[in-house]
This record gives sequence, C-alpha cells and structure tokens, in this order.
Amino acid sequence: MPNTIEIRTYCGRLYALWLREFKVFLREKSRLVASTFTPLLWLFVIGNGFGSSVSLTATSSIEYQQFLFPGILCMSVIFSAVFFGSYIIWDRKFDFLKSVMVAPVSRGSIFTGKVLGGMTTSLIQTGILLAVGLAIGVHFTPLGFIETIAVILLLAFALTSLGLAIGSYMSSLEGFQMIVSFVVFPLFFLSGALFPLDKIPPWLSILTTIDPATYSVDAMRNIILGIGNRPLGLDMSILIAYTIVLGMLGTWSFKRMKAI
Repeated sequence: MPNTIEIRTYCGRLYALWLREFKVFLREKSRLVASTFTPLLWLFVIGNGFGSSVSLTATSSIEYQQFLFPGILCMSVIFSAVFFGSYIIWDRKFDFLKSVMVAPVSRGSIFTGKVLGGMTTSLIQTGILLAVGLAIGVHFTPLGFIETIAVILLLAFALTSLGLAIGSYMSSLEGFQMIVSFVVFPLFFLSGALFPLDKIPPWLSILTTIDPATYSVDAMRNIILGIGNRPLGLDMSILIAYTIVLGMLGTWSFKRMKAI
C-alpha cells in the first residue's frame, strides 16, 4: 500500500502537469473563442433553421433547438477533447515532451495529467454553453446539473484519451488533423445529436450503437429534457465502460510512444 508521502508526491506531479496544460489554455484566448463560437453557430443557425421545418413527433412539446442542445454540448466535448491530442505533437517538436520523459515521473502519470488538462478545457467550454442553454429555455435541477457535469467529464476523459492515443503515433500536425477528421465527424454525426435515433435504418443503428458519444447525448437528453432511448443508468454504465477501455488504450499507447 502506498504511504502518505508517495500519494502526495503523485498528486503533486499530476497537479504540475495539469497546471501546465491549464496555463497553456489560458494563454490561448483565441482558442476558447473559436471553440465556443462553432457550437453556438450550430445551436442558433442550425437549431433555428431546421427547427422551422423539423417535427419531433415523439417530443412535440420540445422545440428542436432544445432537442439539439444536449448534442451541441457533446459536440463541444468531442472536438475539444480529441483535438487535444495535437498538443503531444507540439510538445515533441519543442522538446518539452523529452524533458518530461526523462524526469522521475511515470508515463502513466504524464498521461493522466494531460488527460486532466483536456478534461478541464472541455469543462470550461461546455460551462459557457450551459449558461447559454438557460437563455434558450433549458433548465436544470441541482441533481440534473451534477449529472450533466458527470457525463461531460466521462466523455471528456474517454475522448481526450483517444486523442492522446492517436497523437502518440503521429509525427506531424497535418497528419494528425487528417486522421482526427475521420474520427470526430463520425463521432458527432452518428451520436444522434442532430436527429432522433428511433426511426433510423438498421445499418445506421449499428453504427450509432458503437459510438460512445451516442450514450452521452442520450444521457443528457434524459437528464435535461426527460427523454431518451435508454434508461439513464444504462447510458452511464456503457459510457463508464468506454471511458475505462479508452483510458487503458491511451495509457498503453502513451507508454509505447517515442519522445522524439
């Protein structure tokens, strides 16, 4: 069993790694603006544009923009978390990663610290969107707010791990962006963020079932709007399973990564 000193040392290393990622995020104010603008564009332009012609028969009392809101929250997490893996490539180019690798810190700790940094980034961005949601008529109970944050953190952990796993195998930012484009868009479009999943064809249903974002969108609709295709407990259980699997994949990939 680890003693108190070892636990404090481990937590101190994680904090130092998290703080570095958080300071990088704070210095890049344009990144926050750009990452917030795109979800807002989808929410208000697509939400109002499609909302005038889309009929949600099963949820006729809910406007399309409100139906879209949980999906836009997940969209923000998907894009920010997966693209967080690009910072591995930048750290490698500027030799920061090499200096961290030679320090008396395990690669698992480095990976965890970076994941926590990615989760913080996603949480800040979705926090802005949650405030916007209040303006369009989306209301939260205290328990519902806590559950929403839990879903966001689980999805952010899973997809930040996936982004770091991809980044650990890439040597160029251009190659990373190309590969990630084939990941983030299917994750978003197959999640049911833009449309109900109860009337889609069987072949598409198979793809949505293996998409981890599907369960986060459905969980948030359960929490925020009181609708969903599955019980909240089942959504959360599957999302936790994906988080564990992708976290293990990311850790394994990070440990095999070359620092140069």
